Amino acid sequence: MVLTAPTPITITRQSRFFPIIALVLLVLTLTGCQADTGEETGDNVPVSRELVDLRGRVLTYTKAFRPGGAYTPPDAGQRDRLARGIGRLLDRDVREADDLLAPIGLRVTRLTDTATGRRYDEVAASGEGASAGWGRLYLNADSPVRWSAQVPHPVSDRETESLGLRLLEDNPGGALVLAGAHRRAGDGERVADVAHREDSAFHLMVVELQKRGVPGIQLHGFAESSAKRYDAILSGGAAQSAPGEASVLADRLEEDGLRVCRGWSAHCPLEGTTNVQGKAAQQHHAVFLHLELAPDGRGEGPDSQEVVDALSGLLTTWTEEGPGN
Repeated sequence: MVLTAPTPITITRQSRFFPIIALVLLVLTLTGCQADTGEETGDNVPVSRELVDLRGRVLTYTKAFRPGGAYTPPDAGQRDRLARGIGRLLDRDVREADDLLAPIGLRVTRLTDTATGRRYDEVAASGEGASAGWGRLYLNADSPVRWSAQVPHPVSDRETESLGLRLLEDNPGGALVLAGAHRRAGDGERVADVAHREDSAFHLMVVELQKRGVPGIQLHGFAESSAKRYDAILSGGAAQSAPGEASVLADRLEEDGLRVCRGWSAHCPLEGTTNVQGKAAQQHHAVFLHLELAPDGRGEGPDSQEVVDALSGLLTTWTEEGPGN
């Protein structure tokens, strides 16, 4: 047998650098991952994150609201913790907010909407207890909060929840405050009518926004038989006057053919003068507008697009001015 020596392996200068290059790339990759992880676990990012259809999530929640359904308002201790938690969330200390809200059955979740890619921080019940009826708060997670849309009577004031959601989806810098039960839910007269109750989670959320100078518009609906002469009734609620942007909003609605009653210059039905969020706005020197809409201005009604366009113009003004201006 003839033995032959194995063919020698030639190691070139180029091949000697392959392991070094691979090592450098690995280090860079790990460094980048660590940087991303650090950014995503800061105090301004909640632990809980979900990819969702935002519209479906909200409307599925409100669809279950019924007159006579279960509702128990938060007690004094729960209200105190809720106010502190919402305050921390608005100050962008999301982790601390979550820690404060968890013991009362609420949690903060960072949502990414599959339809738009926009991100929102949601305050919602973590289970099926009493807190499920306290409502929800949605904040734009990628910009400072410049305005709020408030829906105290979802389902009862038909399609106001859909209108508030549409404003949040279409305009940056927003907060949507949503009641968690039908206005005729619970035991006792008006116990769940959060527009007239200071012991509700809804009221506390609105007040925390008002304390930070965030202007708000509260959305209501009326039956055609309640105010046949009008398509919209706009007022400052408990205030006897209204800011300049209220007149601009009324003008826009009228330009689109809607009949508007202006509560600051005329005697209008359904002005919301006993609305407790409007009264709180006066105490905190925050802008508050109360808008009642006929059915045609809500949902898929023939005036709904004109209403959305006019309201978006108002929210743009508030976004440009910023809170407190």
